[in-house]
Amino acid sequence: MVMAGLLTGCGSGGNTGSGGGTITAYVYGDDSVKIQQAAVNEFNKSSEVKVKLVSVPGTDYVNKLRSSMGSPSAPDVFFNWGGGSIKPYVDAKQLVDLSETVENDATLKDGFLPSIMTAGGLDGKIYGVPMRGMQPVMLFYNKTLFAENGVAAPKTWEDLQKVITTFKSKGITPFALGGSDKWPELMWMEYLLDRIGGPDVFRKIQNGDTSGWGDPAVLKAAQTVKELVDQGAFGKNFNSVDYGNGGAPTLLNKGKAAMHLMGSWEYSTQLGKAPEFAKKDLGWTAFPTVAAGAGDPANVVGNPTNYWSVNARTKHKDAAIAFLKTMASEKYAKSLVDNGDIPTTSNASSMLSSSPNPRFAADQYQMVQKAPSFTLSWDQALESRYATPLVTEISKLFAGQSTPEQFVAAMKAVK
Repeated sequence: MVMAGLLTGCGSGGNTGSGGGTITAYVYGDDSVKIQQAAVNEFNKSSEVKVKLVSVPGTDYVNKLRSSMGSPSAPDVFFNWGGGSIKPYVDAKQLVDLSETVENDATLKDGFLPSIMTAGGLDGKIYGVPMRGMQPVMLFYNKTLFAENGVAAPKTWEDLQKVITTFKSKGITPFALGGSDKWPELMWMEYLLDRIGGPDVFRKIQNGDTSGWGDPAVLKAAQTVKELVDQGAFGKNFNSVDYGNGGAPTLLNKGKAAMHLMGSWEYSTQLGKAPEFAKKDLGWTAFPTVAAGAGDPANVVGNPTNYWSVNARTKHKDAAIAFLKTMASEKYAKSLVDNGDIPTTSNASSMLSSSPNPRFAADQYQMVQKAPSFTLSWDQALESRYATPLVTEISKLFAGQSTPEQFVAAMKAVK
């Protein structure tokens, strides 16, 4: 399939009739591709310009896209995470700025949640249209443990401190954390910085100003992380616990840990590993507020969704945009819901009753719908030259191998 995509190139496929042609669309190859393929098949029934979907294996996707975009065989449309994942292409003027198109097209302008559209852009401009489900980071907890110990899901930082103290006194790790995978640690810094300093602090960094790492809120967030680690909030062995192989989720479902900060996919992960626990004992809530923080407590972080972007070199811009508009359709949103995903479309709330867990789906949707800001996960929001050292430095901070001050200095030094 990849070779087929390379041969068709940027809208250079054979004609399918008068005014015809082919659009090549690269998509991240995983279990959700079937939904995009069905959308392509539907679109192709009525479009003279046909879309050819090229499924690229997930492990190869970023490198494959990077090499293809610099070649004559570049895709017309491609899957991405928005933010830093598209910055190199924006800087190289390889993407269509969709801002005016969205503003003047009711289907696109009103079809998606505003926070999701904004999160996928750069410098206030829109370069992508949402095409998969939302994945906010949420605080999951073991409802049975909470009930047995007479505590409620924490709403404030003071609540959180009480919960930590309570579970530590019972020999229960307050938070599961897959520290060996490193990326789960990012979620703590992302939320703490948002709650303490508001979303504009990281937005400045995301837009290329590394001096933003020197904002006092960054240091405060790092200091808060150190306090949590020193408190034993994550236990003593979190650096040897993974997420990918089920280590952290198992601590939660076995009652060894009380809480777990994780992307909304934690529900489906638990459903696969411990279905009874997922159905009866798994609770979820928003990240707590932080006293005197500048961030709105309704803000969320995580993966807003994935996006389709359009190559500026495409020969079929109008057809590509027409295809992107189908992502706002009720039929497409329903197919996402049936797959267990939560669409980012404005009309999704009426469909969530058919989700595998309607209450979880509705809570998740409302959380994002009400969010004034949805900050993209830092490792996806930043270019790799910043994201790679970031993950390393956060891991060192959690492991006690650097101080909060050293973390700030190291990130300010990245060029």
